[in-house]
Amino acid sequence: MPEIELSAGTLDYEDTGGDGPVVVLLHGLTIDSSVWRHVVADLRADHRCVLPTLPLGSHRRPMRPDADLSLRGLALLVGEFLERLDLREVTLVLNDWGGAQLLVAEGRAGRVGRLVLSACEAFDNYPPGIPGRAIALAARLPGGLLSTMQLLRTEPMRRMPGGWGWMSKRPVPRDVMDSWFRPARTQREIRRDIAKYTGSIPPRPELLELAGRMRSFDRPVLVAWATEDRLMPREHGRRLAELFPDARLVEIEDSYTLIPEDQPEVLTRAIREFIRDTEIPATSSP
Repeated sequence: MPEIELSAGTLDYEDTGGDGPVVVLLHGLTIDSSVWRHVVADLRADHRCVLPTLPLGSHRRPMRPDADLSLRGLALLVGEFLERLDLREVTLVLNDWGGAQLLVAEGRAGRVGRLVLSACEAFDNYPPGIPGRAIALAARLPGGLLSTMQLLRTEPMRRMPGGWGWMSKRPVPRDVMDSWFRPARTQREIRRDIAKYTGSIPPRPELLELAGRMRSFDRPVLVAWATEDRLMPREHGRRLAELFPDARLVEIEDSYTLIPEDQPEVLTRAIREFIRDTEIPATSSP
């Protein structure tokens, strides 16, 4: 797997290569880029798919002790990643974690030609629902994260309602989830990185103010929302579609938050059609 040295530390990433439109796919907390495996298997035929493993708890190498892993810091790290790889006119795809929206809010999305918001955190929904609040609480308690990650080794805990059972309607394969949870279970420094992030969430008024700033983003936006999502309110998808001047909303049935797991074919088709049918303004690249 390729790696790149950034200001916060070394990031692993995947790059399918090719001359097609560039699609950068981001994952959520305690998940890695393998959540996109079904989408990429189809999309890579005519798109260049780039998938960084962000320092959100499933990364294998800890970040530097002084790294800024706040919500804003991680958003800027995504921007740094795009710049270092010289990726332009990117279709940036978010699922679960919504932090990269801060690139748009701060006017730093010059390399982003299209934006796909797929059942992700938005407005003041950080961290989302019971699972998000549980991780944030565990990170504040001595030994809390380690205990949580140990519990997640068992199947009942992984499918428990109100916990990971609300992330996907269908069980994620055991080996995939094992790979997601292993780094935080086995490395103290990875748990440190999670705690730095979860302790950084701005207060609700600031989150809402940042969301409001995104309406200045005039490039194409696809909002793909799961109608049965327990963590990302359905009305947030509709509000996001109304926020941007050039947005379309696709509501996806029979799925929870992890649409790439529950309905990968539907999501892939929506992304492919979105890229095919939209043009990027000439001013999008720096």
